[in-house]
Amino acid sequence: MERERQYKLEMNAKVAKRALDTLQEIMDEKYSVIIRDAAIQRFEYTFEAIWKLVKEYLLEREGVICNSPKSCFREAFKMHLINEDESMQALYMTDDRNMTTHTYHEDVAEEIYKELSGYYALMNKIYTRIVKECL
Repeated sequence: MERERQYKLEMNAKVAKRALDTLQEIMDEKYSVIIRDAAIQRFEYTFEAIWKLVKEYLLEREGVICNSPKSCFREAFKMHLINEDESMQALYMTDDRNMTTHTYHEDVAEEIYKELSGYYALMNKIYTRIVKECL
């Protein structure tokens, strides 16, 4: 079972890395509405990959079960994977991801697009910490 969990953690890390790379790639493009919308879509699936990586890390390394992004980020804070400021940013990021997934408004898209570089940096930090510790 331990090898199976380690393998799952490795696979989640690979998916997260690919997602982070695609998000970074689109953020390097010159702004347009199409680029903004593509970046938000990439943010959505990068967010999913990262929180699932955190979920698997917490289960594999800490024996902690969490079943939602917010609960996983709260547990990550408790386990010192992220600090308090990062925890708060992760919760805001979760709210923004929920807004992009469940509704579309032009003004909301603009506001979230402005946050993407900070969200990318946070997700990349989380990814890097997990990989350094586990893989």
